[in-house]
Amino acid sequence: MKNYDIVVLGGGPGGYVAAIKAAQMGAKTALIEKGEIGGVCLNWGCIPTKALLKSAKIYEDMLDSEKFGIEIKDKSMVRINWPKMQERKDKVVKQLTGGVKTLLNRNGVELYQGNGEVVDKNTIKVKGDILKTKNLIIATGASPYIPEVDGLKEAINEGIAITSKEILELKELPKRLIIMGGGVISTEFAILYNALGVEVNIIQRSDRILGNIEKDIRDSMASIMQKKGITIHFNANILSVQRNRMSIESNEKQLILEGDKILISVGNRPNVEGLQNLGLKIDKKGISTNDRMETNIQGVYAIGDVNGKYNLAHVASAEGIAAVENILGKSTSINYNKIPSCIYGFPEVGSAGLTEEEAKEQGHEVIISTFPVAANGKALAEGESEGFIKIVADKKYGEVLGVHILAAHATDMIAEAVTTMELEGTVHELAKAIHPHPTLSEIVMEAAHGAIDKPIHIFKK
Repeated sequence: MKNYDIVVLGGGPGGYVAAIKAAQMGAKTALIEKGEIGGVCLNWGCIPTKALLKSAKIYEDMLDSEKFGIEIKDKSMVRINWPKMQERKDKVVKQLTGGVKTLLNRNGVELYQGNGEVVDKNTIKVKGDILKTKNLIIATGASPYIPEVDGLKEAINEGIAITSKEILELKELPKRLIIMGGGVISTEFAILYNALGVEVNIIQRSDRILGNIEKDIRDSMASIMQKKGITIHFNANILSVQRNRMSIESNEKQLILEGDKILISVGNRPNVEGLQNLGLKIDKKGISTNDRMETNIQGVYAIGDVNGKYNLAHVASAEGIAAVENILGKSTSINYNKIPSCIYGFPEVGSAGLTEEEAKEQGHEVIISTFPVAANGKALAEGESEGFIKIVADKKYGEVLGVHILAAHATDMIAEAVTTMELEGTVHELAKAIHPHPTLSEIVMEAAHGAIDKPIHIFKK
């Protein structure tokens, strides 16, 4: 039997960050992980998808190389080597997961690789070892939700219907892909496989994709995707699946779609199996926590996808740090109103803070300012002129309430907005801050000028 100050159950981006932080703050810490260190994000999500998206973008640019003054006489010679793409992706993943293991070791975190059986809030069994702990951080993540659709289970058993994990491990590139769901994961995979020449159909139950994203952004993103050849079936119900054939009803019309693979991407369910002994308060979203990551059981904390607040790796990491700091005497909370969310497509989406609709619902009198990417010199030079930025600000003082960007490198630029909102900054300060030229980040400054008066580089009456 071994004694610890903190035991972390789950080694994803929430769990391993929590364990490292705890060790750095002097706590005797153990981390339990039954699968691969890094969880879904490093192994089957954030990192591998971005590696493949980079390959897809290079391929897309090569097919359109004439606009950059580069002539390729025979485009048929530009071929996709799918095994090589997978090999590069796996190499990137291996490097990162190996780095995390090294960090855990060097920080003195004791790693147990195996299934953690929770006996009570102070006792966990792992492969015959008994761990005693003063505090428990649950970071067990979530798993894809499999809906009840006639014939879907049979398609899963045949390897035709797959989740976001299996689609990253395909041995061959499919010619046709059907995607169930129109959320962030669905959108990224649709853009990725479309860029690689795959015929993509998205099945979306509502009249819009990316439901929680700012309306103008999501509408523009859907339009761009459709122009690229991605078919989106809105207001669609899946009637049945027969091997690789899917019967749907969309806008009162019945259709039959065929796909080499069917991607199931309709949400996640928290991994709470084996936690029954704790008496945790659990709802459909996950384990209930307050903004300090505390559950209803003293000394037990829940972070990341398992608490159901935000299924985002960077949120899990922030929650892990908050949980540890609260355990060790600090008072730390998470402000979920300023969480950045990202979509890695062509172009990208970076969004943080309130949408226009949310700001108005909360009683703000708002200023709205937009600026098109097409008026930015760096964007034109790079041939990446699609998109725009939208700033939502409070009219009284100009405080920035939300920033929403559709542009190349939007996922990097949104960090400026998060910092500004964390400091309760205003559009006046954003406009005054000198942005380097030429950069895409100038669209932030231009939109801020537009919120105050008028932007410089477009005419506004």
